[in-house]
Amino acid sequence: MSACLRVPMDLVIRVIEIKGHCAVYEVGDVFRLEEGYRVITDIPLCMHSLSSIIPYYNALQVSEPTRWGLAGTKDSTKAYVQCLDAYPYTGGGTAIFEISKE
Repeated sequence: MSACLRVPMDLVIRVIEIKGHCAVYEVGDVFRLEEGYRVITDIPLCMHSLSSIIPYYNALQVSEPTRWGLAGTKDSTKAYVQCLDAYPYTGGGTAIFEISKE
């Protein structure tokens, strides 16, 4: 009996908005998740952002964002999450990420 293996799709994660002042990201920054687990980046990464992405990255590789309540209203093939920095209280910045399959 052969098992049906799902090959994870690569994900592209793009910073689309920053509320407040983020010390790490700028709007337009991009990094990738390849082969289901490898982070590919030319930019520094913030732990706040990774903690927001990690709960969803496996699911988003093999299913649609609508299934997880993360889909955009204009494009349901893209997911949206934000980092955990509560910028109005910390003086930092909340980065908002768009996640798409490649």
